[in-house]
Amino acid sequence: MEYKKKLIEVAMPLPAINKESKREKSIRHGHPSTLHLWWSRKPTAAARGVIFASLVDDPSSHPELFPTEEEQIIERNRLFSLMEKLVLWENSNNQEILAEAKAEILKYTDGRMPALLDPFAGGGTIPLEAQRLGLEAHASDLNPVAVMINKAMIEIPPKYAGMPPVNPKARIEMINQGWLGAAGLAEDVRYYGELLEKEAFKKIGYLYPPVKVPSELGGGQVTAIAYLWVRNVKCPNPACGCEMPLTSSFFIAKTEGREIFVEPTVCGSKIAFSIHKGKNAPEGTVKRSGAKCICCGQPVGFQYIREEGKAGRITYRMIAVVGQGNRKRLYIPVSEEQVKTAFSAHYNDPPSGELGYYPGYINPVGYGITHFDTMFTKRQLAALTTFRDLIPEIQKAVVKDALIELKNDEKADEYGKAIALYLALSVDRLANRLSNICIWNATGEKIEQTFGMQGIQMTWNFAEANVFSGSTGSWSSSLEWIPKCLEQLPCGEIGNVYQSDAQNDLGLRNVMVSTDPPYYDSIIYADFSDFFYVWMRGALKSVFPEVFNTVLTPKNEELIANPNRFDGDKKAAQIYFENGMVLALKQTYKYSREDIPVSIYYAYKQKETDANDNTSSKGWEAMLSAIIRSGFSITATWPIRTERPTGHKAFENALASSIVLACRKRPVDAPICTRREFINALKRELKPALQRLQESNIAPVDLAQSAIGPGMGVYSSFSKVLEADGTPMSVRSALQVINQELDLYFTEKDSELDRDSRFCVDLFSQYAFNEMKFGEADVLARAKNTSVERLAGRGVLYAQKGVVRLLTREEMPENVNSSEKIIWQLTQQLTRAMETGGITATAKIVADLFGSNAEHAKALAYRLFTIADRKGWTKEAFAYNSLIIAWRDVQSKAAELTSSNRKEQMDLFGNTDK
Repeated sequence: MEYKKKLIEVAMPLPAINKESKREKSIRHGHPSTLHLWWSRKPTAAARGVIFASLVDDPSSHPELFPTEEEQIIERNRLFSLMEKLVLWENSNNQEILAEAKAEILKYTDGRMPALLDPFAGGGTIPLEAQRLGLEAHASDLNPVAVMINKAMIEIPPKYAGMPPVNPKARIEMINQGWLGAAGLAEDVRYYGELLEKEAFKKIGYLYPPVKVPSELGGGQVTAIAYLWVRNVKCPNPACGCEMPLTSSFFIAKTEGREIFVEPTVCGSKIAFSIHKGKNAPEGTVKRSGAKCICCGQPVGFQYIREEGKAGRITYRMIAVVGQGNRKRLYIPVSEEQVKTAFSAHYNDPPSGELGYYPGYINPVGYGITHFDTMFTKRQLAALTTFRDLIPEIQKAVVKDALIELKNDEKADEYGKAIALYLALSVDRLANRLSNICIWNATGEKIEQTFGMQGIQMTWNFAEANVFSGSTGSWSSSLEWIPKCLEQLPCGEIGNVYQSDAQNDLGLRNVMVSTDPPYYDSIIYADFSDFFYVWMRGALKSVFPEVFNTVLTPKNEELIANPNRFDGDKKAAQIYFENGMVLALKQTYKYSREDIPVSIYYAYKQKETDANDNTSSKGWEAMLSAIIRSGFSITATWPIRTERPTGHKAFENALASSIVLACRKRPVDAPICTRREFINALKRELKPALQRLQESNIAPVDLAQSAIGPGMGVYSSFSKVLEADGTPMSVRSALQVINQELDLYFTEKDSELDRDSRFCVDLFSQYAFNEMKFGEADVLARAKNTSVERLAGRGVLYAQKGVVRLLTREEMPENVNSSEKIIWQLTQQLTRAMETGGITATAKIVADLFGSNAEHAKALAYRLFTIADRKGWTKEAFAYNSLIIAWRDVQSKAAELTSSNRKEQMDLFGNTDK
């Protein structure tokens, strides 16, 4: 069918979206991600931008309004300008900008906001941002933890928007205060969370006694912030048998001028620990190759440590107590009283269930930490079970108070359940910094979370927080993140949250779909979230029995390519993932509207290299194949980066955090074509698409991935593409053809260069800046109708003693006469200026150029990037990428300089136009 192209299918302001997506990682207070941990949660900037661009028509779809290309560009830039404001975190709740965005959406949706469904809702960013833009939000996920996160963000807050808090303190002290959005709900979470802490302190406060401070540290007593522990294992040397400490470092504070370490002293078969200042800490006992006994020096392999752990013979000892001093941490020696108190803790009904064992993802299992209760010390279990078990009591108090305000039993009961959910989320936040996996960050002098990495890693030292200290890892610090987040939520139309497999039919039809599906084999969501589920279930199974009806999270239906669930068979895991994703996307096909593209995020792993040095990505190919098999065609692909490389090494490892794919329903009568017909269609479509991408100033590092969109758009517009032997062309083959055409496009661009630059490009692609024999260079130069001597004389080549090479940017003359039109030299000059002087230095060169030389130089930078990237010349690729991503700023600065120079001349010589 004929449809109007949406903005997302033509162009996107990627620099603005990527910049904000990256910046969001440093925004904490009030950000939705702080409500509860979820893995690979999409940035709000990306989700908001994608939803908006999926709903607004591209200006090219309205020739009656924008008849010329120039008018279309002006209108597109206007929409980009709005999007650049819209994606800013500071504008998340800017009602003026949101109203402007909603007005643009309504222009192209017949005056009615569509509903949006995310069938893999996960951390809830997409439905939340849909709600912020005024859409009716639907979120579905199989995982119970994800379901609770989404309820907490899009379902509960709108129900109580504008409602004052029900707690008695607020009724007495703030009766006349206005309560916008979920502010009243947030205030109740604070109040009842503090009430819960008071009740918990009555039960277990004795487990956290004040710490006596030695006289040399000032004397007196202070509150303990944390207790530092080290794991130990018995030395396998029969002549030793020492309880050897396992640690990679004995430093407990490590900032310049404030170095503090724990020193072990051997006392027979025992170790004593003392605390010292200075940089001369003993060497740690654990390295990558294994451990070393501190008593006898015996090397100890990890295999032995793992066996001891599985036998339950890894112990742990307290080595220091961290106290809250006057504006700094105090590191206090351990007393017998502190140790006895820690081991005297009692608890009831600890969480049950086994951890999944996935080396590289969940490593503690290999060391005997096999069940969830073994991830915690006795005191940690006492604290967590106490806070968990008090939630139903606090819930009753909420209902009693709410009844006074709401005067309705059912509504009061629902409000009590809502507060219970937020308190359970706080217990999860507490658990994340209260396990025996949490390390002490010696540089920041704070406790790190259990999920400090993508998974749960084994740790040798760990830090135990004082839950009543008010510092990192305490109840109050865990709780406060939640009301701060609630205060920032949009509280739009009440959202709908479902617990469902994405392959099941929710009954929705004619809705917009935007989703972030599982990433092949990258994240084992169910096993990770079990860590939180076991605590959440203990607190909420009577509140939401339909959600918490399993001991652990559902795993058999989880849609990931996990070989461990197929006896290590990677092929079987791949087939399961692709077939399951096809069924899920076929269901998406039923849900989705004809006039709005489906947007799908995918974490693209750029390079998997096989034995023949061919690169591919099974997960990426499986996702593309599933999309096409389910009846969609792909119309655009856009790289969303939350990690922008800022140096050569970072650039070398840079991956787009996600790829956003825009998809349309493929007509049921889509034709079949041959390989040749596919290539011919690709040539027609790819060239103008690439020109638009380059004109939009897309970063070279993102160009190849963005080109997949129009390329796959051609491939997926056919029901089948047949190879010469009559077999259907695979997605992998189609990607190879698209990449070949991409290479051909850039090769053809060489014809637009001057002869000298074409020679330099050939030389660069073969030798970079390395030496070659004069005879070889001479033959190549003659073929390009130039000469080695000519280019050596113009400061492009080094040619002496029978050796020729390209001069590096540093060796070239600084001033190049642009009228001579050696674009190679100009490109290197601009690249060098960007490296050494930034935008202003580069703009000064551009301001002095005439004609199209600057654009030719930019085009050549794209070409040189592709060569350097393919060859693995990271420094070169980084340099050309940096030039192009700054190009718009360079142009703006050049225009500013040109205008300033013209004004100076007019002031100097008088305005002759009078």
